[in-house]
Amino acid sequence: LEMNTRLQVEHPVTELVTGLDLVELQIRVAAGEPLPFAQKDVRLSGWAIEARIYAEDPARNFLPSVGRLTRFAPPSGAGVRLDTGVAEGVEIGLNYDPMIAKLVAYGPDRAAAIDRLGEALDGFQISGLDNNLAFLARVVASERFRRGALSTNFITEEFPRGVAPPQRFVEADRAILAAAALAQRRSAERDRAIAGRPAGAEASAPERQIVLLDGRSCEIALYDEPDGRHPHRIEVRRKAHSAATDWQPGERLLRLSLDGSSLILQIERLPGSAFRITHRGVVRRAQVLSPRAAELSALMPKKKAPDTSRLLLSPMPGLLSAIVVSPGQEVKAGEPLAIVEAMKMENVLAAERDGRIAKIRAKAGDSLSVDQVILEFE
Repeated sequence: LEMNTRLQVEHPVTELVTGLDLVELQIRVAAGEPLPFAQKDVRLSGWAIEARIYAEDPARNFLPSVGRLTRFAPPSGAGVRLDTGVAEGVEIGLNYDPMIAKLVAYGPDRAAAIDRLGEALDGFQISGLDNNLAFLARVVASERFRRGALSTNFITEEFPRGVAPPQRFVEADRAILAAAALAQRRSAERDRAIAGRPAGAEASAPERQIVLLDGRSCEIALYDEPDGRHPHRIEVRRKAHSAATDWQPGERLLRLSLDGSSLILQIERLPGSAFRITHRGVVRRAQVLSPRAAELSALMPKKKAPDTSRLLLSPMPGLLSAIVVSPGQEVKAGEPLAIVEAMKMENVLAAERDGRIAKIRAKAGDSLSVDQVILEFE
């Protein structure tokens, strides 16, 4: 069907399972040297999987993102390979392909390679722009992916409601709840130490807490136990878990031992005893409260989202190359309104409903940011 006389983006997979350096071999062939082996000498060993790390927003249909890499901390370790040309502080712009890096994991078999890739994705830290790390981690953690039951419809079938965080409780939430409880405990201990207050007695009775996961309430109980390896017991949804962590406030990775399994979570402290925690591609805002504080929090009014139904917003950063309508013009659903150029592609923005153009808020040649208003409807 296809033959390319160039290296494919996935060439590290071939290199890991064959032990051959394809770049070196191409250079030697180009210099007139013969290949130092025959086809029969090529041996495949183990399994490798590559994940492409992109500056894109999966929640916006994988539209490209731009910005500065304010944090770029890739994982490392046995069986993990990273190919990249960026570093912390680099600007990802509009003019080139938005791929940031290729993360490749190797193992003796497919299951081991998947486990290693999942752990590497959990520990890969990127800040400053939207990226697909969480989406890739959810794919790798899915049971269907592990079975290898793949098709071109995988994304639409596995994520029928888009790639936003799941509304229901998922297995990754157990680790997230445990991490939130322990992080809040460590943060409170640090605050007491800074204030010069005594640390307080060990909690022989359960310390009951309410953790709000994206606003949904979940009650947990945290016990301190004398076991040095697993000094905590946490009850989550009527199931008890032994847990331990050496995390300290300010660290971005939380390594959690949960029932003997070693897990990696990304954590960021937010105002008001809240944390943003990511595990297996599930991103949650976890707020840890006492039962009484949670009861009062439920009475707080909820802020309504602004109404943008009358606005055409730019779905991505880019160059507004054309506006093909004018004020007062009647448009039908599906008709083109504007064209935005980004990452070597032209994106036609179409009307989602019938209406009349009231006002043009941008002009051709403008550099647009995400959600910038282009025009208004009556």
